[in-house]
Amino acid sequence: MATLTVLGQNIATDPDGFLKNLSDWSPDVANALANECEIHLESEHWELIELVQRFYQEFGLSPAMRPLIKYAKLTLGPEKGNSLYFLTLFPGSPAKILSKIAGLPRPDNCL
Repeated sequence: MATLTVLGQNIATDPDGFLKNLSDWSPDVANALANECEIHLESEHWELIELVQRFYQEFGLSPAMRPLIKYAKLTLGPEKGNSLYFLTLFPGSPAKILSKIAGLPRPDNCL
C-alpha cells in the first residue's frame, strides 16, 4: 500500500497517489499532493479545487474534463470555464490532477 506522509502522519493512497479515504483530505494534504505533481497552489488553484469538490458533492462523482469545464463556465464564467485555463494551472490531465489534489476519486474516464 502506498502512503503520503503529511505532518508526520501516514495517509493511505492508491498506487497513483489518490487518497484511499476521502476523509483524510485537508489543505495540508492538498499541498503535499500538489508538490508531488510539481504544482505550487495559489488562489487560482484553490478556486478550482473548491469547484471540483462542489461538483463531487452535488453529483457524487469526480468530473471528467468536459463536464468540469461546463460546470466551471456556469459557476465561474467563460474566462475560467475553458480547457486552456485549466491546462495552465493543472498541466497534462487537468481533471485527473485536480481530482487527485482535491482528495477525490480518479474520474472514471481519465487514464
